Amino acid sequence: MGFQAASAGTHPASAVAPHALTLLREKGLPTADLTPKSVDDVNEADFDMVISMGCGVACPTMSINEDWGLDDPVGQSYEVYQETAAAIERRLQALWTQSAETGSPSP
Repeated sequence: MGFQAASAGTHPASAVAPHALTLLREKGLPTADLTPKSVDDVNEADFDMVISMGCGVACPTMSINEDWGLDDPVGQSYEVYQETAAAIERRLQALWTQSAETGSPSP
């Protein structure tokens, strides 16, 4: 979609979830250097937007532009990962459409 994105969590795991890696590969995205990152190691100034999936956690270290209220798929079936990815893609498409309509920079 033309977005550059990064991911971080409040309690990062020791490895990226296998279902997440499979899903990213199926979408043709590189996964070789992916590692879980903490929000404590992210500089929000490096990003146009900070979006929270939701997951019922607070992020005191940075401002959140949007909270999408999505459940964390970790530990669930591959189908749940697919549903979560589809929800993220729909929201990204909406952001893209909104930025095109308003003439504002894309996220």
